Amino acid sequence: MNSPVVRIVTPARSDANNGNWRTAQRWAGFLRDECEVILQGAGAHDGRRDGGADVLIALHATRSHATIRRWRESKTRAPLILILTGTDLYRDLPKNAQTRESLHMADCLVVLQRQAPDAISPELRPKVRVVYQSAKLLPHVQSRARGLNCVFVGHLREEKDPLTAVRAWQYLPSHLPIALTIVGGELDEGLARAVRAAARKDSRIRWLGAKPHEWTLRAIQRGDLLINASRMEGGAHVIAEAVRAATPVLASHMPGNVGMLGRSYSGYFEVGDARGLAALLTGRLRHRMAYDTLLGQTLRMQGLFAPAREAASVRQLVADMLGWHKMPAKEDL
Repeated sequence: MNSPVVRIVTPARSDANNGNWRTAQRWAGFLRDECEVILQGAGAHDGRRDGGADVLIALHATRSHATIRRWRESKTRAPLILILTGTDLYRDLPKNAQTRESLHMADCLVVLQRQAPDAISPELRPKVRVVYQSAKLLPHVQSRARGLNCVFVGHLREEKDPLTAVRAWQYLPSHLPIALTIVGGELDEGLARAVRAAARKDSRIRWLGAKPHEWTLRAIQRGDLLINASRMEGGAHVIAEAVRAATPVLASHMPGNVGMLGRSYSGYFEVGDARGLAALLTGRLRHRMAYDTLLGQTLRMQGLFAPAREAASVRQLVADMLGWHKMPAKEDL
């Protein structure tokens, strides 16, 4: 039997260095042993390869809508899997008719954290599957600093809310040895100006701009804490990376983060609450037990974001969509 052809489409470019492209790459890698995979980025949604594909996997209901609609019109019965992003779920879905149309045309809706189904209308929830993103396991690196080395990873844009992280340092006494390293490209000029100004005023803050993925992973691994201040997330891959590197996360309390870290996680602050983040940072610095509790919770979550778990979920999903009883896992071949 010929291998099935899977087409994966993402609006992110291969050089974007963002979560959408890395998700598409991971899924392609999981499927290549059993399928022929066509991975396409932005600008490739022209339909030329549709005819030979057996299943379409599309990231982003809104930005991939034209591709989704063309697929459904030309291949009415062929499976269509849609991976939903944070902007799909928490910004576009309530007000964008094209986003809602994409969800209705899909055969399966993939979400990346356990609270995401709550944002989807009840009649569509039977099509939903939760697939946790994965990251490689990195050994825990014990910090040698006498203070806290905090890392913020994300391109500078409103959804990631870098200013809440930066403003938290205004509430930290200047003598406290708590450093903030920001890794991410300049997508919003106003946010970039504000971050630069904060770094000039406080030598504990550094913005390094965009860095290669492997470099960023090592920065997370060396950090004492990862800060995720996002206002909107579908399921931040950087959280999975931090957990797998045994780096605890201080996260904004909103569905995308709670859906990954769990309701009982002790490292939350309210969205936009710089003062609350500062209080968490101060507590973790002054009370070792508080940090150890957070680290223990992090270590217990590592299996949730294991590559083997995500790979099995992805292979089974495609097998189900194609009507197969089982796709052989790589280790079975």
